[in-house]
Amino acid sequence: MAKLEYYSVVVPNKPGKGEHVLSALKEAGVNFVAIWGYPVGKNKSKIDLVAEDPAGLKKAAKKLKIEIGKKQTAFHITGEDHPGAVAEVLAKLAAKKINTSAVQALCAGNGRFGALVQVAPDDVKKAAKALA
Repeated sequence: MAKLEYYSVVVPNKPGKGEHVLSALKEAGVNFVAIWGYPVGKNKSKIDLVAEDPAGLKKAAKKLKIEIGKKQTAFHITGEDHPGAVAEVLAKLAAKKINTSAVQALCAGNGRFGALVQVAPDDVKKAAKALA
């Protein structure tokens, strides 16, 4: 388990808007560990960005005049893929009465899975202990 910081960018919910942001950051040399996007309301989308170098992301965003939100935390979980692998991770949090605000999980191939788990800011320390 790794604790990662991430930042969000809000863009119009229109074709090409997310690509525009990601291409600009690519040109600035930002490499990402994870990216996920989703609609927020009718006309906007949010893109959550987990950069390999968070300081580099912040610097590039400032230079490019891309408004990023405040620092947030996600937990990067990896392990052996099997039925219930993600449920087992969530059970550790539930046992400590920690609610997850979002989960993204994928089979990574070769019998492995990866997941990003988000919790409320007030639960980050408690979740880190539960997931250790």
